Amino acid sequence: MQLEKKVVVVTGAGSGIGKELVLALLKKGSKVVAVDLRQESLTELKKTVGDKAENLSVHALDISEKSSVEKFADEQNEVDVLINNAGIIQPFLKVNDLDYATIEKVMNVDFFGTLYMTKAFLPQLLKRPKAHITNVSSMGGFLPVPGQSVYGAAKAAVKLFTEGLYAELLDTNVEVSVVFPGATATNITKNSGVEVPKSTASSNYKTLPASEAARIIIAGIETNKPQIFLGSDCKTMSLLYRLSPIYAIKLIAKQMKSLLAK
Repeated sequence: MQLEKKVVVVTGAGSGIGKELVLALLKKGSKVVAVDLRQESLTELKKTVGDKAENLSVHALDISEKSSVEKFADEQNEVDVLINNAGIIQPFLKVNDLDYATIEKVMNVDFFGTLYMTKAFLPQLLKRPKAHITNVSSMGGFLPVPGQSVYGAAKAAVKLFTEGLYAELLDTNVEVSVVFPGATATNITKNSGVEVPKSTASSNYKTLPASEAARIIIAGIETNKPQIFLGSDCKTMSLLYRLSPIYAIKLIAKQMKSLLAK
C-alpha cells in the first residue's frame, strides 16, 4: 500500500528508527501519530519537522499500560497503518544475574506493549479499505544472544505473534510485516537505561544508519513484505542460523564472551 495521505501510528517515535520513520513518512505525505514514553523527545520531534508539523500529532504514552493504550486507541480515527517500533534492551547480564523487575519491564514493553497496541487498533484497522501492521522484532528474536536472553525472548515472542497474526489475517484487508533489525545506529541503550560495555562502545562494528533502516521498513510496507531484514549482518546470521543453528549460537556466544566475563 502507498503511504501518501495515510494515517500512520508510530511507537518509539522520539528517537532512533522511530524518529526517522516519522520524518520519512511526513516527507511521503502521510499523517503521522507519533507515540513515545518521553514527552521531551516528542517536543523535540515536533520542532524538527518544521512546516510538516500540521501532519503530525504527538502523544506521550506508556505502551506497557493496557488501559492507557486502549483509551489512546479509542481517541484515534481512521488509522491505516500501525508500526510497533518501541522497545528496550536489558542490561548486558546473564539470566542468573537479572532481577525479576528488569525481566518484567523488558517483557512488558517489548512484547505486551506490542500486543496491547495491536489488539487496541486491530478492530478499526479491519474497517479500513486497506491497512497494515508492522511489528519490530530483532535479530535477537531468531538468534540467541547471551547477555540479552530475556530481550531476545521478548522479541522472539513478537516474531511468532506477528507471524501468527499474518496467518490469521490472510483473508482480510490488513497486511502484516515483522521487522528484524541487526546492528543499527540508535540510542536504545541510553533510552533503556543500560550501560554500554566498554568493549562494545569502542568497537568499530559497522551499524546501519537509522534513516536507512526507516527507508527499508517503509519500502517493505509499501510492497507488503511479510519479513523485513535490516542490515547485512541480520541477513547473514538469518541464513547461517537456518543452515547450522548450533554453529551460529556458538559463534555469537564467542563474540559475547568478553562482555559477560566477570
